[in-house]
Amino acid sequence: MILFSIMVKCPYSWIGKYTLAVCPVSSPVLLNKLNTILQTMARPVSDMSKFREVFSKANHIVVLTGAGVSAESGVPTFRGAGGFWRKWQAQDLATPEAFRSNPSLVWEFYHYRREVMASKSPNPAHIAIAQCEKRLKEQGRKVVVITQNIDELHKAAGSEDILELHGNLFTTRCTKCGDVRKNKDSPICPALAGKGEPNPDVQEAKIPVDQLPTCKQGSCRGLLRPHVVWFGEGLDPEVLSRAHHELSLCDLCLVVGTSSVVYPAAMFAPQVAARGVPVAEFNIEETPATNSFGFMFKGPAGQNLPAALAPDEKK
Repeated sequence: MILFSIMVKCPYSWIGKYTLAVCPVSSPVLLNKLNTILQTMARPVSDMSKFREVFSKANHIVVLTGAGVSAESGVPTFRGAGGFWRKWQAQDLATPEAFRSNPSLVWEFYHYRREVMASKSPNPAHIAIAQCEKRLKEQGRKVVVITQNIDELHKAAGSEDILELHGNLFTTRCTKCGDVRKNKDSPICPALAGKGEPNPDVQEAKIPVDQLPTCKQGSCRGLLRPHVVWFGEGLDPEVLSRAHHELSLCDLCLVVGTSSVVYPAAMFAPQVAARGVPVAEFNIEETPATNSFGFMFKGPAGQNLPAALAPDEKK
């Protein structure tokens, strides 16, 4: 019999990234069993009481949210199977190239997205996060939302400390003078009234450029675009810098409804976990980053988050 030592990834990342396991191994069969045990140990846990214990001690919490949390409010994501607007997915239209070649079509797409939000409301996940922020603020603790979503549902739920990585659906930017401002006009311009129907049989509106949304800064009249980050564009350096700052300070990170495949946001939580900070994932399915985290609560965030972030009845 020999002693077999190996660095084992600890399932509780706040204890440390790895722990040293020294085990007696006398045969290949036992070695295979050991490998199976180690693989099991590397899996995140779904222990709500253990999470609640960690949560009760956290003073600086970062909540990373993605399209999944908005999808639970019925917001179309235009991703994956069936995720089409007419015959296009988001990555086909949310690009600078698409806007240059066909601004009318891109504005139809975003007009539809703006208008559909009138019928959408924050779900229990949004509300749980907002209520948690308010409650912990009174205790001198901090909750920051870093979201990839552009729909303002976190704000509608009552969250205040929000970083919008990908911009905002209700903010425009002038392609001529660069003016950025809020715009909740409905429709955003007369020519888009009644346009944007997602049915694939609908014909393009082909609106002339001079009838599309235009800048109201002085006499500019430049063509407006949605102030969002499109595929192929970089994130706002100031927003990204603050996101990194909050992540560097957090002592607990929640990953809610994100696929962990859109960069650079996909690296945020794994980098936090690598520092030994506890990370909990709330998602309907596992992601490429799941095994980097200490906790994974599978299912709708609207079901799991309210319980995870509920007030401590003992206090």
